[in-house]
Amino acid sequence: MAHPPLKAVTLTHVRYQKGDHLGHLLAWISLVPVFISLGGFICHFFFRRELQGMFFALGLIISHFISDFIKTLVQQARPETCIFLEMCDSHGWPSSHSQYMFFFAVYFTLLTFKGIGLTKVNHKWARCFLPWLLAVLTMQSRVYLGYHTVPQVFAGATLGIFLGAAWFWVVNYKLFNFFPVIEESRFGRMFYVKDTSHIQNVLEFEYDNARKARKEMAAKSN
Repeated sequence: MAHPPLKAVTLTHVRYQKGDHLGHLLAWISLVPVFISLGGFICHFFFRRELQGMFFALGLIISHFISDFIKTLVQQARPETCIFLEMCDSHGWPSSHSQYMFFFAVYFTLLTFKGIGLTKVNHKWARCFLPWLLAVLTMQSRVYLGYHTVPQVFAGATLGIFLGAAWFWVVNYKLFNFFPVIEESRFGRMFYVKDTSHIQNVLEFEYDNARKARKEMAAKSN
């Protein structure tokens, strides 16, 4: 009895030519979306529980499904190098990696210039440089490693920029009004979900309050 072809989970399955140091570097850069998702947003949920970060992550998830839907609709093949990469069974337009990283870069930049939780931090342009650099390098890595064509990564970048800006507007000018309701809801109180968007500098606020609480505890114990 013939068995259907097997398909691997390709979460970190990125190939490059042996001995190609630039390809090796770009292969790791190509995994930046995985690091952001697993190391960034999952850790953020467990340790921070801030609504702004949770809706940021939700936007990335929604944009990923939109990208996959477009891929299925258009069904544009990947470049011929997909044979060596074992990726010919998936579509290439638009590039999901490019879409993810440019969504992240746009949303992060808009958050930074809106000053949510970071008002007193200077050099906003310098702080936004790294996300945009990683986005461009990720886009380049997908072409260099043979996973996408140039039009496919530019389509992904364009989609990411549009969805990132649109989702930022939805969250911060529409859904933002419901943040206090979510914070005070049964779900919010059960999982310690909070909104710190109204605090000018979250790090300074938490630092000062932690020191204040420790001093008060020390005073009570004496």
